[in-house]
Amino acid sequence: MSSAPTHSEASATAASYRHRRTAPLAQRRGSWTAASLLAAAAVTVPPARAQDMQEQELAPVTVSAEAQTLLEEPVAAGSNLGLSAMQTPASVDTIARDQLEERGDADLIDAVTRAPGLSELAHPGNGGSALSARGFTGSSSVMQLYDGVRQYGGVGVTFPFDTWPVERIEVLRGPASVIYGEGAIGGVVNVVPRKPTRGAIRNEIQATVGTEDTQRLAFGSGGALDERWSYRLDVSGNRSDGSVDFGDSRNLSLSGALQWDPSAEWSIRLSHARGWQKPARYFGVPLVDGRPAPSLRDKNYNVADARIRYDDQWTELNAQWTPNDATTVRSRVYYIDSDRHWRNAEYYDWLPASGQVRRSSYTEILHDQWQLGNTTDAVFRHGLLGMRNSVSVGFDVNRASFQHANNSPYGGSSVVDPYDFERGGFINVAGTSPRYRNEATQYALFVEDRLEVTPRWSVLAGLRYDHARLSREDLVTGQQSFARTFANVGWRAGTVYNVTQDLALYAQISEAADPVSALLMLSTANSNFDVSTGRQIEVGVKQTFLGSKGEWTLAAYRIVKKNLVSRDAADPARSVQIGQQSSRGLEATLGISLPRGWRIDANAAVLDARYDDFTESAGGTAVSRNGNVPTDVPERLANLWTSWRFHPQWTAAAGLRYVGARYADRANSLRMPSYTTTDLLLQWRPRKDLTLSLRGFNVFDRHYFTTAYYNQTQWLQGPGRRVELTANYRF
Repeated sequence: MSSAPTHSEASATAASYRHRRTAPLAQRRGSWTAASLLAAAAVTVPPARAQDMQEQELAPVTVSAEAQTLLEEPVAAGSNLGLSAMQTPASVDTIARDQLEERGDADLIDAVTRAPGLSELAHPGNGGSALSARGFTGSSSVMQLYDGVRQYGGVGVTFPFDTWPVERIEVLRGPASVIYGEGAIGGVVNVVPRKPTRGAIRNEIQATVGTEDTQRLAFGSGGALDERWSYRLDVSGNRSDGSVDFGDSRNLSLSGALQWDPSAEWSIRLSHARGWQKPARYFGVPLVDGRPAPSLRDKNYNVADARIRYDDQWTELNAQWTPNDATTVRSRVYYIDSDRHWRNAEYYDWLPASGQVRRSSYTEILHDQWQLGNTTDAVFRHGLLGMRNSVSVGFDVNRASFQHANNSPYGGSSVVDPYDFERGGFINVAGTSPRYRNEATQYALFVEDRLEVTPRWSVLAGLRYDHARLSREDLVTGQQSFARTFANVGWRAGTVYNVTQDLALYAQISEAADPVSALLMLSTANSNFDVSTGRQIEVGVKQTFLGSKGEWTLAAYRIVKKNLVSRDAADPARSVQIGQQSSRGLEATLGISLPRGWRIDANAAVLDARYDDFTESAGGTAVSRNGNVPTDVPERLANLWTSWRFHPQWTAAAGLRYVGARYADRANSLRMPSYTTTDLLLQWRPRKDLTLSLRGFNVFDRHYFTTAYYNQTQWLQGPGRRVELTANYRF
């Protein structure tokens, strides 16, 4: 098992490669032995990037209907070889910086879920970041990376959360263990931050005010200090009172990087990012007699001294050496630290007899997590029997520690009137204390190869071996609870055939692994289980047309995941690893620039997800859920965004987001209805350096639910209508 592989900026090289690569390398941090640090340092002393030596300008803020051929841009999430989306035998998409600016999604999850086939199931318990893709859900199945690096263990991701410092978001759908290790059967989301550039120094300031007392302020600056040094700095802060009572939130994000290019062959970059969050202390509302109650839409039943706080920091030293067009060597050493604190009354139940709400599960939890690691790889481009060949080899090593404190068994209870109540205070029955510490030492070896059999036909294969040693210490007794080794091999084989220069057919088969639960939170009971494995078959087509003013893709896939933890039909109290879950579906995307300033981007996903062999305990009885849809999985998803530049200084745009019905329980008896939200934009650019944007989100004030909390009869509601005015000034 393991964490993520490596990705980074690869300079484009051979003339046969249409694009150069400036993409991040994913990694874990091999840290614990001096050997791994020395290995990283050896490559770090002299790295550089030939591509970043080229001057890059900040993207203009105006909304433009000009074509962008994202299919031909390099996508680090799909390969270590610097391939474009068109060259990759998988479903990979990019949300570019100008799209983020146009759509105005300040929250990262809002931006990510405009990508095809992704939906959110975010709540405070998972750090507000969990996603669903291709029938699989949560941080143990849909991996999230920051500049190609993952936070190991699937605990839940609380950084990044703001789109201001983001350059682009890359999405790979389907199994990705061959690139990133365990925990990516559903897909991978890679958030790429803005980087230092070689152009003149450019600055940007943005301010937003809106309903619900929303206020945002952001500043960005970057460029070359001289012929060798360049930098990037981004700072942003957000606050809002939210759409529910007691729903205020605050956050602050800081990221910066300093880059040294001592020569055309070497590049070294030191970067640091930190985020502080106090998200809304909101855990949803209870169903009333088994149904959502519109009268509870703005209610929040948490206690007065409730608390949620996240503090994350990521530090990295990244080196790249490009001695010639045929060779690129990359290495990164990184350190991640996260502190999280929850103190809330988390469960709310409707009491039919009295018409009141019972609050229970008064929960206090603290996380103290750190991770140190290194990822190093080398890419070689050469000839093989008269054919062009590219190969990437590397290793990934890290050490991670996770300490958990709580007040289990989470006692405390109170009953309040659903409409008029005193919040009261937090009840701590058992007392909060450190309970356990999990530590993991992980390493991985990986190789990837792409062979151009003919100018039109290429084949790609990859293999990754992951090994992790996990131990758990009971901090109450001072004893070791268990020590366990996990190992897994992920692989992928695929092919791309270009019918024409602009039309490609592809097929792939891949195998990946998911842990039975978050590895760094693995309990003694779950430590006896092995990883679950999944295999996917995918075929698809990608095409650019109208002189690259349009592009479309279509993918069909089937994934089968085995070794789910299920209940023993003969003994419901006993868990066995015999279950199976599968999904199959179609995904389509379309982007096209039309005459008279029009631009349309659309995507849709149709999914059939099922438990094939799964049993759970219900009232002490083993009950089969075979044929049921997994929880929080919408089987229909669609997004549409259209913009019209009706005047050189004016742009209007509208977006639709459709999420199909989902189930809150495995019995499929509680169905969260589908919903469609509508966003509108009117943008004016009175001068070249100033842009004013008026945005409306969920303008028809659709009442909808995003997910169920751990209590399946307690649902979180999506935000209501919001209006924001933004001013952006560049200088």
